[in-house]
Amino acid sequence: MEEEEEEEFSFLIAKPPPWFTALLSLQADLIHNCIFTLLSPFITLFSILSDSYQRAEEAKDSVKSAAKKVPSTVVHGSSLMVRKLAWGLLGAAYMAMVLVVVMVVAVVVGVGLVQMWVEEPVFLRETLHFDYTEPHPKAVFSFGGSKGKLGVPLGHTFYVSLRLLMPESDFNRDLGVFQLTAEVISVNGDVIAKSSHPCMLHFRSFPVQLTRTFLMGVPLLLGISSETQELTIEILKHKEGYSRTKAIRLTLIPRAGTFSLPQIYEAELLMNSQLPWKKKLVHSWKWTFYVWMSLYVYIMLLVVLLCSFRPVLFPVTTESQRDPNGRDSTMAIFEEPDSRARDARKVSESLKSWQQSRNKRKADCLEKLQSETVGSSASSITITREDTSAFVEEDIGDSESVC
Repeated sequence: MEEEEEEEFSFLIAKPPPWFTALLSLQADLIHNCIFTLLSPFITLFSILSDSYQRAEEAKDSVKSAAKKVPSTVVHGSSLMVRKLAWGLLGAAYMAMVLVVVMVVAVVVGVGLVQMWVEEPVFLRETLHFDYTEPHPKAVFSFGGSKGKLGVPLGHTFYVSLRLLMPESDFNRDLGVFQLTAEVISVNGDVIAKSSHPCMLHFRSFPVQLTRTFLMGVPLLLGISSETQELTIEILKHKEGYSRTKAIRLTLIPRAGTFSLPQIYEAELLMNSQLPWKKKLVHSWKWTFYVWMSLYVYIMLLVVLLCSFRPVLFPVTTESQRDPNGRDSTMAIFEEPDSRARDARKVSESLKSWQQSRNKRKADCLEKLQSETVGSSASSITITREDTSAFVEEDIGDSESVC
């Protein structure tokens, strides 16, 4: 009974017509295409994110591999830098030594040349001894023959002074005035200049002498002080000419009407010369000439060394700059950037090939999807092709940017 009822119920249900089935399939295709079109931006975004993630992972892996290579690179670079620094310090020390030696030689030569050009004033200090066996005691100072007595240069004006150390005796106080004469004797024995000057002890009254003796009694007894007077007399001025001076003669002459001569402990001749104004100007600026002449000689010596003795300044050290492997250490610096560039090119080529294969797979998938939706509607096909072209253009742009 139940089977008969089912057969009757099935006969009551009418079969749909073919056009209804076609209409349902068309609606289903439209809904599918609409959903795919609406979800295509999200699918594209997801694919871009996945690609970015994969690239980040690859970059992370490359960074890790590069970080593993960094210690060896740092050690090699540091050893190379230390080697170059040591050679640089050695070269700097060698160059400093050469420059110091050249500077010392230049200073010696420059000062010597200036000393040969600049004249120095003459200063003389000589002890004299008067001959009291003569009526008029004389003392002669001769130029030449010993050190410090080489004579006065031509053109100098020299001044002669006589220092006399005389006791404060009653005889000298009673003697009063006496005459001192100076004569300039030429090489021929002629007198070319003569000067005379009166002299006497400084006067001190008896009360002053008594008070001074009372106050200076202890130093006098101990020998710290003495009862003497020192007289300095500027007696002669002469300009040296072509008739050269050989000696200076000093004479003690008593005053008229007497034959008494002063008592003298010590006599000393003081002479100093004055340069002509041109030579005096040069002498005043001699330190400046020292500096400039030494600088000129220093520059000339450097030029001579650079032109004629270059290996002395820049010795060849090519063998010492090679690394243990036999390569030149200077070439290793240029090889490292080349190897890095080759590694970067290899990475970019691998990324480019991977991008092209990925774009090809995408294009194949999109073509399959297009083939599935060919029979549904022309509008959906048009939309899909536009989307495909957009995908392909975006992928090509990404691949170009990566490359």
